[in-house]
Amino acid sequence: MQAEPTIVQANPKPSFREAFFFWLKLGFISFGGPAGQIGIMHEFVVEQKKWVSDSRFLHALNYCMLLPGPEAQQLATYIGWLLHGVRGGLTAGILFVLPSVFILLGLSVIYVTYGNIPWVSALFYGLKPAVVAIVALALIKISKKALVNWLHYVLALLSFILIYFLDIPFPFIILGTIIVAVIILRLFPGVLQVRTTEGKAFDHETGYYINASTELPDTGFSWKRVTMQLGIALLLWLAPFALFYLLLQDTSFWTELSLFFTKAALVTFGGAYAVLPYVAQVAVEKLNWLSSYQMIDGLALGETTPGPLVMVLAFVGFMAGYNYFSGSLLMGTVGLLVTIFYTFLPCFLFILAGAPIIERTQSNTSIKAVLSVVTAAVVGVVLNLTVYFGEAVVIREGSDTPAVDYVSLGWVAVSLLAMYRFKIGMIPWIIVSALAGLAMYLVGYYQP
Repeated sequence: MQAEPTIVQANPKPSFREAFFFWLKLGFISFGGPAGQIGIMHEFVVEQKKWVSDSRFLHALNYCMLLPGPEAQQLATYIGWLLHGVRGGLTAGILFVLPSVFILLGLSVIYVTYGNIPWVSALFYGLKPAVVAIVALALIKISKKALVNWLHYVLALLSFILIYFLDIPFPFIILGTIIVAVIILRLFPGVLQVRTTEGKAFDHETGYYINASTELPDTGFSWKRVTMQLGIALLLWLAPFALFYLLLQDTSFWTELSLFFTKAALVTFGGAYAVLPYVAQVAVEKLNWLSSYQMIDGLALGETTPGPLVMVLAFVGFMAGYNYFSGSLLMGTVGLLVTIFYTFLPCFLFILAGAPIIERTQSNTSIKAVLSVVTAAVVGVVLNLTVYFGEAVVIREGSDTPAVDYVSLGWVAVSLLAMYRFKIGMIPWIIVSALAGLAMYLVGYYQP
């Protein structure tokens, strides 16, 4: 009979100062989307510093992937909370996004100030097809992981039909999918069985500050603490509304902006690519805060900055304030900050209030099964985003009839080949695409 491995806690607790500077550094180098960001965190906190063992890291990640919102930012908040409590969680979560807030604000100001200059417009002409290819590649990656049986394929196709042809809002699709998943789980549980690769629970647990057997102080569940956290979150959520009513005569725009991004934050299952169709559906098509071309430009800017891709929503908030108030950079900045606030406030609440519960649980197969169905529906939503952006880039709206922009269509194909077949990195290819657009302007092909 094989003996149970001995679990030894050997590594000392990291100082708050050491953790602070890691989270700050991570905010500046977290390129590559959630996979890259999670990889950087794993390399540092698990493999290099041995602050958290692999099993605890994956346990936290599994919980974060169940939540709406950017999982990498929430994982940073969770690990920060494990290491240094609420102070550590807030520090990690805020520093993860803070550098990208200022970078994206600067890029947004440059975009609206100089974006109409012909050569700058040419840069974005080259970028747009590359962005379509990036979204298409995200669709491929999500599909490979999410579509594992016939039910997943059916739900993905159905969600695409609902959002693309029938304009059913994204939150209703997610809510309906959850209801369908719960019903199937009750009536036909075998259909939703999730294959797992558990079994390495205690293989490599020695030498970590926090491992599978570590019980941390002040991490237990408390109704008093949760009630206080919910109250604080509610007061913080209401605070901007109070400021708007006290300082402004017309608050309709700010109320609409705040409520919209609060709702968006609560339905971002599947990451930024899943919520962008909903944002485009409402912000572009219904509220006219920005155009579809500006939405794609914002995604291009978001792809080139560190931090979670959901920061693209900050660009939408900036353009909403900028356009609504007739080109005001100040109102655009306020719009960006309000959007950031309401996008990330629920993320902190989910972790700080929910993590003590998760620390007492093991993997829940029922929740995983429901999540797998939701993720399948998200595939259909991301397909809608790919088609939406593809149409905006490839189809030129002429005075009489739309025409195909064959150069843009060709560059989408070249971009897919470069990044998928030849594994060229996203950031280098974005630079190449921008320079290609500039070259087309210089030779006279592209004239804004």
